[in-house]
Amino acid sequence: MINSDNPIPLHVQLRKIIEKKITQGSFKEKIPSERELMEEYNVSRSTVREAISQLVVDGVVEKRHGKGTFISKKPIHYWMGNLISTTDIIKDMGMQPGTKLIEHGIIKVPEELKDAIKLEEAYLIKRLRFADNVPMAIETQYYPLELGIKLSQLNINEGTLYDLLEDELHIQLNDSEEVISSQLLSKEDATLLEIEEGNNTLHLERFVYDIEGDLIEYCIANYNPNMYSFHFRSQRIKK
Repeated sequence: MINSDNPIPLHVQLRKIIEKKITQGSFKEKIPSERELMEEYNVSRSTVREAISQLVVDGVVEKRHGKGTFISKKPIHYWMGNLISTTDIIKDMGMQPGTKLIEHGIIKVPEELKDAIKLEEAYLIKRLRFADNVPMAIETQYYPLELGIKLSQLNINEGTLYDLLEDELHIQLNDSEEVISSQLLSKEDATLLEIEEGNNTLHLERFVYDIEGDLIEYCIANYNPNMYSFHFRSQRIKK
């Protein structure tokens, strides 16, 4: 229930309640009306509207004029500016994450990447990611050799790599730089993502750094464009 003594804002509490009920299946097609939510949780209309607005922005629900607010079937959304694992993104969307390890091991860094990541050798981990058993992304991650070897001794087949880095290897992740483009998939990767060969994907390059500014991970990810979208929030700065 909503707790007015809780320091967490009321609209955030309500949003979490709605998300939980969607995940649990209590709300199947649409959520209750604003009036019903106001009466059930004893909150103002502005609180309800703010909670729903945030759910709409995150792609959890969608408003249909004159019909109500429906549970969204849109792709998974990733807010740029948040350093968050793919597993957590999928869970936040109320879906079940899954992972298939494709390959891992020590490799010679391709010539075209050497200038970017400043490594001659790296430890590569390539995984196929699922959302509700649907192939969602192929992630190819490069780690400094010593760190990658330690990581490979953990549960990289199913574990969340960021959690393993932080909780097991005590690496304090700090920030990242990301570049988004469109890229033609190889035949092999198109087969893994179950999309037609010759199609382009959402292509992400991510450099992840620790609090010392050292490169911890370089990730190349190709996302199924039917399953994934990137969101940005910008603020105009007057010069």
